[in-house]
Amino acid sequence: MKEKVIIVLDRLRSAHNVGNIFRIAEALGVSEIIACGYTPVPPHPRLVKTAMGTDEMVPFRTFATSLDAVNALRREGVREILAAEPLPGSVPVWRKNFNFPLAVIFGNEALGVHPETLKTVDGTVCLPMYGKKASINVGNAAAAILYAIEARSDLS
Repeated sequence: MKEKVIIVLDRLRSAHNVGNIFRIAEALGVSEIIACGYTPVPPHPRLVKTAMGTDEMVPFRTFATSLDAVNALRREGVREILAAEPLPGSVPVWRKNFNFPLAVIFGNEALGVHPETLKTVDGTVCLPMYGKKASINVGNAAAAILYAIEARSDLS
């Protein structure tokens, strides 16, 4: 990434998804991954297998909750914290101008980002969904959103 971007993972269940996100983070030069709640972290064997070595290349840390992570990031000077959530009023990621350093929270596929954390973020971004199911894998969503942020970082 041309700018500092941090990924926050809020209660992801799948070690495979987390490993995939490590690969995306490494490919884009994301600053770090923060795993919250029961999100699997290295050296989880399924995560390590999927991450293909990137779990040793991308810095990570853990917090008990995503709210704890948000509070820490604010103290550390992160300028904007966004949740990736398809809510009313969410901005399509390719229309958003970002303030860096930036953190993006990706939530549990069934539960989303924790409601208490959503109350504290600076906004929400989304990928428009036109199908009936309107659902994609969190790893795929992370890839699309992070690449869109990279593409728009020159405009911020």
